[in-house]
Amino acid sequence: MNTWTEPAYAKINLSLDVLGKRPDGFHDLRMVMQSVSLHDDVTLTLDGGEGLRLATNVGFLPVDERNIAAVAARAFARHTGVSVDGLAIRIEKRIPVCAGTAGGSSDGAAVLRGLNRLFDTGLTLEELAHIGEEAGSDVPYCVLGGTALAEGRGERLKQLRALPACHIVLCKPAFPISTPELFRAIDAVRLRCRPDTAGMMEALEQDDLHGVARRMFNVFEQALPAKRLGVVEEIRDTMIQRGAIGSCMSGSGPTVFGIFEGEREAKAAVDALKSTYPDTFLTVPVYYSGN
Repeated sequence: MNTWTEPAYAKINLSLDVLGKRPDGFHDLRMVMQSVSLHDDVTLTLDGGEGLRLATNVGFLPVDERNIAAVAARAFARHTGVSVDGLAIRIEKRIPVCAGTAGGSSDGAAVLRGLNRLFDTGLTLEELAHIGEEAGSDVPYCVLGGTALAEGRGERLKQLRALPACHIVLCKPAFPISTPELFRAIDAVRLRCRPDTAGMMEALEQDDLHGVARRMFNVFEQALPAKRLGVVEEIRDTMIQRGAIGSCMSGSGPTVFGIFEGEREAKAAVDALKSTYPDTFLTVPVYYSGN
């Protein structure tokens, strides 16, 4: 029986811009992404059992072909010719679900990296990322991890100079946000502000953490319903008051993150938020997910 466990790292959007709707119904995006140390563990076991089987510690997640992990495994099999019948996938979830932090996509990416190890297929991370396009828009980035510019649907990736060392607090409110509904909402509003993506990339190149933090911006915040936006702003204000040098919503939300230079200030923000928002985590940047 062969087994491999692969970490599936969460991501945050240091910046997120929606450039417009495409003829295929998707949207062109421009985002600076960063992986963080909060992660799921994805264990792959070739045990000779029947079919492809999934299990997770979270009861409400689908454990059939709707799960991105299963989609990724099937895509890997198509591209490599290996059989995933007899494969058991166990996902130990720590990343909150529907949080804007790519929890499902990171699991799919971990499956691809793990299968590459398990079957010794020798694919590069770039080749795995290409396979990941079939599983979801964020999967290619999650395969590579680190600090990157993502364009198109998220599949066009450019590795950037690493985010300087810092502490990152993630805080997810209890309510969900529908990504399709948020895209419809942003199509209906006139965006007042957009992120300075070029300036952020330059700040990264200069190893300027404050420059990155000043430029963090997510256009989706402009499309949130007022009540939801109020919660996001309240969490952001708490982080700033506790010493964050910048704070922003990640992805389509509702998770808010803050960047802190010092661990003591970051822990104070966690203490201030966790009683109201149990899904609050202290993390650090992850610079390379490995293969």
